[in-house]
Amino acid sequence: MLHVAGQDSEALASLLGIDLADARRLLGAAVGRARPLSDARNVRRAIRLRAEAALSQERIRLAAREDAADGFRRYLFALRDGVRVESVRIPLFETHHTLCLSSQAGCALGCAFCATGRMGLARNLQAWEMVAQWMEVRADSALPITGVVFMGQGEPFHNYDAVLAAAHVLCDPAGGRVDARRISISTAGVVPMIRRYTAEGHKFRLCVSLNAATPEKRAALMPVERGHPLDELVDAVREHAARRGRVTLEYVMMAGVNVGEEDAEALGRLLAGIPVRLNPIAVNDATGRFRPPDEREWNAFRDALARHLPGQPIVRRYSGGQDRNAACGMLASTAA
Repeated sequence: MLHVAGQDSEALASLLGIDLADARRLLGAAVGRARPLSDARNVRRAIRLRAEAALSQERIRLAAREDAADGFRRYLFALRDGVRVESVRIPLFETHHTLCLSSQAGCALGCAFCATGRMGLARNLQAWEMVAQWMEVRADSALPITGVVFMGQGEPFHNYDAVLAAAHVLCDPAGGRVDARRISISTAGVVPMIRRYTAEGHKFRLCVSLNAATPEKRAALMPVERGHPLDELVDAVREHAARRGRVTLEYVMMAGVNVGEEDAEALGRLLAGIPVRLNPIAVNDATGRFRPPDEREWNAFRDALARHLPGQPIVRRYSGGQDRNAACGMLASTAA
């Protein structure tokens, strides 16, 4: 049985053979208001019964919830088959939240600095299981969730169709009502899917996890480099930027590894002529193998980036929720 939260209004209309207006009312009840399909307003009883017979409204179970000192909140969800995944609610200006969602349980990429990568991959999540994370967190939040980032557990482009389906439900005016421009999909560099995403013209923001500017250094940190080489990745980023404008590049900073003058210089050569927004963020590694740069190292790297990437926005991301394993790179389905 398909799940109602895995279908946007157009998909729902096609699936049930109903008009779009009725599909929007059904989705508005089930996702927009988190009510039973039978509560859909101004929908004929026969259509409501057809929807109830064809669609599940199963929920996921909240297994644990932890609040970090800086206001980040980590959610651990248990799925029907025993798999566990996490979401992180990120506070913004004390007025609203962004939600970091998981697209897979675990991850197959095995990045050296990431706790999720050390878990291995359990399975892909279905679209409704991603939307369900958002619905459960929304129900737990007094402030609105105005943005979504697919940056939790998993490589979104290894679960491409389900991630795009979930994103469309979340931005549907009858569903999640999140502005599509405030939905970000992050990839470690799965080049064929970046090219597909660009060709399909999706309106969501693309983010690419770069983390090194030379193939040798990137391969040591990110095994994905061996299958999708850096030169091919940069070509795909260039193509996307030409069609959609500036691309966000994420850069996990590791002291003594990728924050030297030579790294900034290599980034300047690699990204020449491509409009990008570089988001450096300090590494979070509980194993102790990698450590974040101290203030002196960061200042030197920031200044080097300004020299070698003139005119490109460089915005350091805050790495929040560390004290509750909620920070970037720390999600490993640990209990509270």
